[in-house]
Amino acid sequence: MASKLRIAVLECDTPIDTVRNQYGTYGDIFEAFFQRGVGALKDSGHAVDLEVSKWDVVEAQQYPDMDTVHGILITGSKHCSFDDQPWIAKLVAYVQKAYQLGQPRVLGVCFGHQIIARALGASVGRNDAGWEISTCQVQLTTEGSALMGGRESLTLHQMHRDIVLDIPKGITGLGFSDRCLVQGLYLPRRLLSFQAHPEFNEKIMSEILAVRRNQAIFTQEMFEDGQARAPLAHDGNLVARVSCKFLLDP
Repeated sequence: MASKLRIAVLECDTPIDTVRNQYGTYGDIFEAFFQRGVGALKDSGHAVDLEVSKWDVVEAQQYPDMDTVHGILITGSKHCSFDDQPWIAKLVAYVQKAYQLGQPRVLGVCFGHQIIARALGASVGRNDAGWEISTCQVQLTTEGSALMGGRESLTLHQMHRDIVLDIPKGITGLGFSDRCLVQGLYLPRRLLSFQAHPEFNEKIMSEILAVRRNQAIFTQEMFEDGQARAPLAHDGNLVARVSCKFLLDP
């Protein structure tokens, strides 16, 4: 019998037009990400019946009832996790409540990773080292390596200049990079987060790089460096499988 897995994606932004036209909303992109994860579990003999709902927490500020889903995923965003906009404050409070209740389990990516850290009392802010973009190597801690099947490092897409500055009390750090010392957070059966974007692919990364170059956010040198690394093989599918397994572990 297949395991039921209900995931609510809390959409904290809208993709740029060229990405949205091809891949849909961030909720759609993460639905495809989780489909890859449950597909990998099925290949190993674990059938999963996946159900993904999508929630606009910026404009509509709507949230699922916590007892109706197994997990929530907080997406990335162009907004700053340390801002005090009303919708961000509401999101932080929702995550705090979910964590205190122990259900649903909480997943976060990039902005979502930072929101989880903030909700648990850690500091978040601008990175003095600047942007981390395109495919980058993340060195795993002992705990991160165990979670990732013994890997010493992962290659993942990055797109951020805000970071988590310290690890919340009682939470395990998963890894670090040259520009970011807190690349992930983990507490079994409670929370899992990544500073990177495991849901991204080369096309999504290339489109974002081009837009931010055209907006003069990135220099031509940054753009060319990021584009050169965008096609590199990455471990997004491994993170998808691990994320689904985290949500399903009894």
